[in-house]
Amino acid sequence: MLPDLQLAVRLQQIDLRATELTKEIAALPKHLAEIEKKLFHHARRLEADKAALIANQRTRKQLEGDIQTHDQKKSKLRDQTLSAKTNEQYRAFQKEIEFCEAEVRKCEDRILDLMGEAEPLEQNVKTAEVELKQERQKLDSEKADAEKRTAADRAELDRLQQERRELTAQMTAEALAAYERIRKMRGTSIAEAAGGRCTACHVTQRPHFLQELKRDEKLMFCESCGRMLYFNPPQSYEQFAS
Repeated sequence: MLPDLQLAVRLQQIDLRATELTKEIAALPKHLAEIEKKLFHHARRLEADKAALIANQRTRKQLEGDIQTHDQKKSKLRDQTLSAKTNEQYRAFQKEIEFCEAEVRKCEDRILDLMGEAEPLEQNVKTAEVELKQERQKLDSEKADAEKRTAADRAELDRLQQERRELTAQMTAEALAAYERIRKMRGTSIAEAAGGRCTACHVTQRPHFLQELKRDEKLMFCESCGRMLYFNPPQSYEQFAS
């Protein structure tokens, strides 16, 4: 295989891998941001449930205080009935006692309702606290992994960029210019000719063109997509370099 073509094959491998690494480096912060966003919403929901539970408990406490007040008033009214001098006074005291008893029943019924509402809230809070703790631990672990992966990706990217500089220094100006021009236009610059076709665009090449390509005497380009073509699978770059 022509030296320029062999170098270009390796150059394309480097560029494709570098693109993967660059995308991964950019994607990791976005991935972590999505986890943090979910964590934030879960924390907000937990705080809302906690606030609802606190309000529930506060209302129950107020109602318990109201019951105590009504009971105390009822006790005083009973004492006052003993000193009632007329039936009218007695009936008035009894009416107030009945009112207090009715208010106590209302408070007790409302407390029972609130206790029923509190049960799922308490369970939600307990479950959410456990899940939130697990999610925070997961986020911390993923952050640590992401930092390691990013560092490894950057190190590999640096090595590839250094190798790329070394390879481009060995290529002829004409071959390098063609490679960069095609890569900018097509995304990839080189493809194999197999089964009489360009494996990138799948267009069949003319027989005369293929015969000339097999001779491997000069750089040749697909007649359809313009990519550099090689006929046989390339040797490893290490074999070529040695």
